[in-house]
Amino acid sequence: MRPQSQPPGRRGERTPDRSPPDRGRIDHTTSVQPATHPGDIWLYGRHTVTAALANPQRRIRRLVALPETAAEGKRLAAAAAARLLGAASLEILPRESFEALLPAGAVHQGLALAAVPLPALALEDVIAHGAAAPGAAQRPQIVVLLDQVSDPHNVGAVLRSAAAFGALAVIVPERGAPPVTGVLAKAASGALEHVPIVRVVNLARAIDQLKGAGFWCVGLDEAAADALPALGLGGRIALVLGAEGEGMRRLTRERCDLVARLPTSGTLAALNVSNAAAIALYELNRSAALGMADGDRRPS
Repeated sequence: MRPQSQPPGRRGERTPDRSPPDRGRIDHTTSVQPATHPGDIWLYGRHTVTAALANPQRRIRRLVALPETAAEGKRLAAAAAARLLGAASLEILPRESFEALLPAGAVHQGLALAAVPLPALALEDVIAHGAAAPGAAQRPQIVVLLDQVSDPHNVGAVLRSAAAFGALAVIVPERGAPPVTGVLAKAASGALEHVPIVRVVNLARAIDQLKGAGFWCVGLDEAAADALPALGLGGRIALVLGAEGEGMRRLTRERCDLVARLPTSGTLAALNVSNAAAIALYELNRSAALGMADGDRRPS
């Protein structure tokens, strides 16, 4: 839209330029990008943005880049055009305007997007999907449950390990677990698009539901008598981890079929919850690959 004409200035004076500022949009239009809607989240960082744009279920309201990352942003926008809502297209913003959209100190690598949250899944959806997945009988089906883990960096890192080792979902309680934010998504490094976070009202009841669906539920505790590799678990497994220091709550622990420890050595046996999750997921997959697991075992 052309700016309204202004009355000419006095002779010798320059008429102010009141045209809209050039935002550097790739499509070279002057339409204004829509503001983000309530509930939308800003995702940032190269891996996080790339994974979100590649996810067929993800819908994008805004996609922004710095001038130095414009070429990469243009390529990503072209590949994901179907997921850009309405008139959304790549915006090139100066650094000050770009960083004003994100949390202070965000490690954004010059790329960010405002996204509609992914559809929420129920625990029943995860159980049904795991049973119907191709090759489900030939590999372990693992879900990760987090009890009292409130740090979004830890939840994001666990999500990243869950994606790396093929877990079906990360399950958290509605109360006490962090919301899905750009901080959590950045820590997950793209895994948010591959492994769902499932929120449940009561974690102990969720464990009961998983056991009823044939999951062998094992909690991690550094003081447990048995080491996880010695159990030879396989089939359907629910791995339960508590917060660093506090561990699992009593009701959560009591619902587990087994409690095991990681085979650490030395004077420092305790691990950060995200590190413990990665090691445990590796071990469960390794046991299955070696044929150590008995997929027909069920909680007694």
